[in-house]
Amino acid sequence: MDLHDQLKNLFPDHVNEEKEPDIEESLDIWMQDDPIICKYEKRKGKPITILEGYTGATEDFKMLAKEIKTTLSVGGSFKDDKIIIQGDYRDKIMNILKNKGFKVKRVGG
Repeated sequence: MDLHDQLKNLFPDHVNEEKEPDIEESLDIWMQDDPIICKYEKRKGKPITILEGYTGATEDFKMLAKEIKTTLSVGGSFKDDKIIIQGDYRDKIMNILKNKGFKVKRVGG
C-alpha cells in the first residue's frame, strides 16, 4: 500500500486537483527560419556541446537551455547568447530541437 492509497483511506472525499505541468505545453518559444548551430569542442580536455544562433528572446533561449539540461540530466550554462552543455550530446540535442520544430545544423567533427 503506497502513500496515495493510505491518503485515500484517510480522506475519501478529497479530490486531487493537482496537475503536473508539462514542460512542452508551458514553453512558448519563437521559432526561427535560420538553423541553430550545434558545435562540439574540447575545453581543457573535456568535451562540450555549444548551441548558438538563436535570434529570439534571451529568456526563451534560457528556458530552452534549462529544458535541455533537465532532459539530458547534464550540467551546462548560458553565456553570451550560447548554451554550453557538458559532454558530447550533439545527436540527442539535435533530436530534441527537431522534435520542437527547430532547424539544426551540425558543425565540427
